[in-house]
Parts: sequence; structure tokens; C-alpha cells
Amino acid sequence: MSLHRTTQDGVARAAAAVLCLAVAWIHVQDQGGFPGDKTPHYVAVGYYILEGAGALGAALLLAGWRSRLYPADWLLVTAVAAGPLLGYVLSRGPGLPNYSDDKGNWTEPLGVASLGVEGTLLLLAVVVLAMSHRAARAPEL
Repeated sequence: MSLHRTTQDGVARAAAAVLCLAVAWIHVQDQGGFPGDKTPHYVAVGYYILEGAGALGAALLLAGWRSRLYPADWLLVTAVAAGPLLGYVLSRGPGLPNYSDDKGNWTEPLGVASLGVEGTLLLLAVVVLAMSHRAARAPEL
């Protein structure tokens, strides 16, 4: 792997790690701190899983700092970004079972910030996965 590609990998990993932690932090804030008070229980559990996955994703990305692009790390990062985006749309659109706190609340500041962070993270993860796939299929010279 060239120095240029290694530097790109490091920058992408660092940026994604920061964004993963930002996703986790935003959701801790939204649930009212930790352990939080989100109801119904399945929403609270979803928040806990997301926050743990965000921290784990950041740790895996930083642990692989000097290594090749590992698709498994980036697949987790993709889930950390896409999961709450889907939750945002479902909770504000049709609503979720026994959960109407956010229905129609499309402009909540923390929610809008979350969309920006998650959208950026998702875009970064998809680009890295596409580049990784392309590099894996390219013949070595």
C-alpha cells in the first residue's frame, strides 16, 4: 500500500471514528443522559445498542489505523449511520408502535444535527467500501 493510500486510510478512519462518537453522543443527549429515560423500552434498547455500536466502531477504526481497509469495520460504521437515519424517518413519519414523541417533529435541532452527522458518516463509509471493493478486485502489478 502506498504512503498516499495509507494517509487517505488514516484520515478516513479518524474522521469516521469522530463521526461514530458524535452519533453516540447525540443519542445519549437525546435520551436525557445515560441511562436515559426513553420509552417504550424497545426504543431505549435501540439507543443503547446504537451508542455501543458507535463506540465499538470508533475503537475498531482506530485500532486498524495502520492496516488495510477492513470492510467489516466499515460495515459496522455503515449500520451506525444508516440505523438512526431509518429510525428518524420512521419515528417522525408513520410513527413507531407506542412511540409518538417525535411524530411530525422533523425540525428538532438535535435531530437535524444527527441527520447531518449520520449522512456524512454514511457517505464516507459507502465511498470507502466502494474503494475497498475496487482495490480488492484490481489485479496486483
